[in-house]
Amino acid sequence: MSHDHDDRPRLTEAQAEAALNPPPGRNGGDLVVESLQGLGATTVFGLPGQHALGMFDALRRSSLSYVGLRVENNAGFAADAYGRITGEVAPLLLSTGPGALTSLAALQEAAAASAPVLAISSQIPTAGLGGGRHGYLHELRDQKASFRDVVKSVHTVRTASQIPSAIAAAWESALTAPHGPVWIEIPQDVLLAETTLPPVSAMDATPRELYPRPELTLAAARLLSRAERPAIIAGGGVVRSDASGKLLALAEKLDAPVVTTFGGKGAFPWEHPLSLQSWLEDRHTTDFLESADVLLVIGSGLGELSSNYHTFSPRGRVIQIEADAGKLESNHPALGIHSDAREALADLLEAVETREDPTAPTRVRTLLEQVRDRIDAQDLTLEQRVLASVREALPDTAPSFWDMTILAYWAWSAFDSRHPNTMHSAQGAGGLGYAFPAALGAAAADPGRPVLAVSGDGGSMYSIAELATARQYDLPVTWLIVDDGGYGILREYMTGAFGEATATELARPDFVALAESFGVPAVRTTPDDLAADLAKALAAPGPSVVVLPALLKMFAPTHL
Repeated sequence: MSHDHDDRPRLTEAQAEAALNPPPGRNGGDLVVESLQGLGATTVFGLPGQHALGMFDALRRSSLSYVGLRVENNAGFAADAYGRITGEVAPLLLSTGPGALTSLAALQEAAAASAPVLAISSQIPTAGLGGGRHGYLHELRDQKASFRDVVKSVHTVRTASQIPSAIAAAWESALTAPHGPVWIEIPQDVLLAETTLPPVSAMDATPRELYPRPELTLAAARLLSRAERPAIIAGGGVVRSDASGKLLALAEKLDAPVVTTFGGKGAFPWEHPLSLQSWLEDRHTTDFLESADVLLVIGSGLGELSSNYHTFSPRGRVIQIEADAGKLESNHPALGIHSDAREALADLLEAVETREDPTAPTRVRTLLEQVRDRIDAQDLTLEQRVLASVREALPDTAPSFWDMTILAYWAWSAFDSRHPNTMHSAQGAGGLGYAFPAALGAAAADPGRPVLAVSGDGGSMYSIAELATARQYDLPVTWLIVDDGGYGILREYMTGAFGEATATELARPDFVALAESFGVPAVRTTPDDLAADLAKALAAPGPSVVVLPALLKMFAPTHL
């Protein structure tokens, strides 16, 4: 069996000499950072710990930029955002046991949102692997078992020569559609041991493409071309695969109205005549989608939020394009197409026939008017004014990151993100504390543009330590903290369900004074001054905090 070597990278004379005579003083940690560099990484996130010191020491012998956060979970959120913004693998370096486990919630969010995070954790010494009770610091019976149900793949290294291949395999896994987090663990002694292996050169870890089967594309194209009332639901898969342009072309070719899920914000132009925007938590939208005779669902599993809490019951044929095979037909019978959204849309665009429907823009306008009338009848002008102020202050191409807070729940439905891949939230897994550390990760990916983080006072307390990170690296992140004195949405849920709320009221600091104690400029604002204060903060270099004391309310649900 012969191999074609023409495409293999050629070593320079200096690299060939280094391969024969490796430079002294290198260890397993060097193999880690050399492998990451060989795969194209430029920035890594993390937090050092005793077992991982070999890996962190090797960073100073590399060209990698390191962003160190104060809590492992926040480092995971930063890596998640870096992966979402760039579409590249985001390495996350962690220690053993408590350090590793503290990242679990962030990795769950990365899995739910398909963010390519490469978590590399240390382990206890090799002699302790296998579940024996040796009493090593941070010892777990089976550390990787804690991660197996969260990440896409787990990889355990036992010798130095396994490091480059394990990292390459994990890298490929993270970038294979659907993107997601992966886990590698390397024992302390392997990281510390001196190595005589040559320096790692460029490596190939090309993810395999996920193409649709042609007979399924043809069947879907026939259904859509002959439909009387087609509609499209565009999910996060459209954003992750950079397929917004193809979605727009297909919708216009079919004259099909498009609604974006909360994870798919920005996948379709907000003010387009065919745009149903993102009002998925609205019965008028649910009715509209149920009445479609052919419904194309792209890059969404039609989960709880995307189905108006599972009250959505389509009456027509459903076509579902999804890179995660486990989500195909998981909630509704469909013509299921296991494919990356971009590849499937490209093939569909060629296969469908042009159809014209002059009634489509009118039906879209009517629906949006019905939604607007429903919201306007609820006396929620403060909430709409605050959201409009954020939109006014935020530059069109600036990324925004939203915590699980009432203003974010409004933004899911009502915020025009204006560009694909600019609005991100923790709605995948739904954990608190996402916005600010994620915004730091996005700023590390592109320090030339401002980034906005939006939190409530409860969620912000998860991330206060990262004000030190923002200051240390001078990252251009403006943090809007909406202070309502507690867990606002839980207060609403409990009052609605039980008549009163328990455990939702919070003592909190003077956020302005606290931010300033970190050397981060801060201002207390009002709804009237919010747009101006936010715009000023976003235009200034470095980090800043804007605190808005306000009691915001949610719009009434339609699924109950």
